[in-house]
Amino acid sequence: MSPAHAGQLAALGAATCWSFSALAFDAAARRLGPLTLNLIRLVLAFLFLSLLAWALRGLPLPVDASPRAWAWLAVSGLVGFVFGDFCLFRAFLAIGPRLSMLMMSLAPPLTAIIGWLLLGETLTGRDLVGMVLTVTGIAWAVLERKRPGSPGVPGEAGEGAAARRASPAGVFFGFCGALGQAGGLVLSKLGMGGYDAVAATQVRVVAGIAGYALLFLVFRWWPRVGPALRDGRALSFAAVGAFFGPCLGVSLSLYAVHRTVSGVAASLMALTPVLLIPLVVLLRRERVGIGGVAGALVAVAGVALLCL
Repeated sequence: MSPAHAGQLAALGAATCWSFSALAFDAAARRLGPLTLNLIRLVLAFLFLSLLAWALRGLPLPVDASPRAWAWLAVSGLVGFVFGDFCLFRAFLAIGPRLSMLMMSLAPPLTAIIGWLLLGETLTGRDLVGMVLTVTGIAWAVLERKRPGSPGVPGEAGEGAAARRASPAGVFFGFCGALGQAGGLVLSKLGMGGYDAVAATQVRVVAGIAGYALLFLVFRWWPRVGPALRDGRALSFAAVGAFFGPCLGVSLSLYAVHRTVSGVAASLMALTPVLLIPLVVLLRRERVGIGGVAGALVAVAGVALLCL
């Protein structure tokens, strides 16, 4: 198997992991709140990553990372986990889940642009067509899902949230969320080099924890953490989400960008809303309209082009 195909499979694996983590985080955030959950999930993810690194590398901590790797990966963690996620949750509050997720479909083209500027990566004509089809299908599927409080949008509930109209501030935060995700991914590739993906994810998560700790201090959110830690059911959902999301999913995403072009990897990883469709049909008995199915098929056609 070529390195590019291995990276593409890893990207699809990351999207699959994130679809499971989205369901778990959706349940957890309704009890904890999205920002408290963000901090808790990163702490739990670091514990899982340390166990995984110990099993795979014999080193529970990334003590063998070079200063350059630490610097770039830490910046990547701050940009992706803190800036990107914070802006995304602000967008959820301002414009609702569907429009926010639609804005997040900008992440793949933004990743391609940043990858070209920072890494000199280029896309073939087939890659570009595949990316356009994938992003179009994802956007179509996202817009079709009108059920309030849909999975992958932690903390959102109610008709008003889902039907909220676009506002300049909400659109700005949504764009910044997509930009943070794209920038964090490319900066990860820049800092990784040939370093281990699990250990690199540890560095990113440490930076994310530090960033959220500072935010909680500035906005005086620390009193919210105590009650959250006493909610065993919410913590169990958070633990499942942390394992499939920041632990396994993000590790696979770093392996993916290391092996293939960042824009291609980002397009494949953006499939999470499409992969959620069969899960919510099976687990939550939700109905999916013809538009959602059509969008999924268009996205799959784009994936086929990217992976050929």
